[in-house]
Amino acid sequence: MSRRPEPVQVVKQRRDTALQSLVAGVPYIQFLAITFDRRGDELTGLLPYDDMLIGNPMLPAIHGGVTAAFLEVTSIITLSWFSQWDALESGETIEDAPRRLPKTIDFTVDYLRSGLPRDAYARARITRSGRRYASVHVESWQDNRARPFAQATGHFLMPQNG
Repeated sequence: MSRRPEPVQVVKQRRDTALQSLVAGVPYIQFLAITFDRRGDELTGLLPYDDMLIGNPMLPAIHGGVTAAFLEVTSIITLSWFSQWDALESGETIEDAPRRLPKTIDFTVDYLRSGLPRDAYARARITRSGRRYASVHVESWQDNRARPFAQATGHFLMPQNG
């Protein structure tokens, strides 16, 4: 017996609720006001500009630690999102399940240019994903995606089920 497809709005609502639940579980994400735009299975992080993000007021430039945190948060949320994708698409409601996030093993940031006092965006690409270990490459840009101002490579220990 085949299952009837769910209405598009139900699927969209389930995905949005699961993503909001994932993001809400990390207080630092709220502190920096990072949000995520979801288009299908692709996530884009948004770091809205705020004066508190400036590290060097003479330039002015976004603080390097904020940049690194934004890249790492985008990587972790992307890994978590993709690790729950199959369960989410099978119709499970996962927003109430206890959330265990990937743990950073190492994270290397390349600062390519100063982050200007404006909104920043980031998108992570999973380069390797196994049961216990994952690798991610993430880039951040502002006005032009072809001109990233920072990029990073990270390795993560994936949470074990159970």
